[in-house]
Amino acid sequence: MSSLRGKIALVTGGGRGIGRAIAIALAKAQCQVYLTARSVDQLVAVQQEILSFHGKALSIQADLTRDDDLESLVQTAGPVDFLINNAGWGKRASVVRAKIEDWDRTLRLNLRAPMILAQKLLPAMIEKGEGAVINVGSVSGKSGEANGAAYSASKFGLIGFTQSLFEEVREHNIKVAVILPGFVDTPMIPPVKHLDRRKMIQADDVAQAVLYVLNAPSTSCPVEITIRPQRTPYR
Repeated sequence: MSSLRGKIALVTGGGRGIGRAIAIALAKAQCQVYLTARSVDQLVAVQQEILSFHGKALSIQADLTRDDDLESLVQTAGPVDFLINNAGWGKRASVVRAKIEDWDRTLRLNLRAPMILAQKLLPAMIEKGEGAVINVGSVSGKSGEANGAAYSASKFGLIGFTQSLFEEVREHNIKVAVILPGFVDTPMIPPVKHLDRRKMIQADDVAQAVLYVLNAPSTSCPVEITIRPQRTPYR
């Protein structure tokens, strides 16, 4: 795409961390950004930050595990040019000790919500003949680990969904990509002894990958991008 100026983007999980960085990067690229998350305070803070440099942003509070909120979000945001599915959640626990409600929330937020939002927002992109759906996954979607079964399963599924969706809409000039970061320095990673956060991937690094996909030539699409820390963050 030659320019992002004036394009409309919906960023889920836009109140902090990676979502915040993506929203700010898109606003600086002169997109109009819709931010959504559960925390109103966080959304308003990011919106005000964007407005402070004369960017365009609107915050929409929503719990993406709820169908009513998903429908309301789609109606409020309306047709968009870019859908950035970034919202995610996971609670570490072994399979035998995990709570089923935690599994349900993980799968509904990390996989089901991106699928539903894509289903509802793609028709307008198809009619226009351009657009993008970018899913923020994780390296956990490539390799499972103990005590993270539901999270890994959701991210494995997100990769599969991305690959299938790309095949369905590629002829409509719609870019579909999944970005797979490793350790990112966000509030989702709690303080851990022997972990040097300065060597972790930064949220802005993921935002730059989103811009890379959106700015890719019309003849190509970076369908899958894996981002790993350049140096191991473990001391």
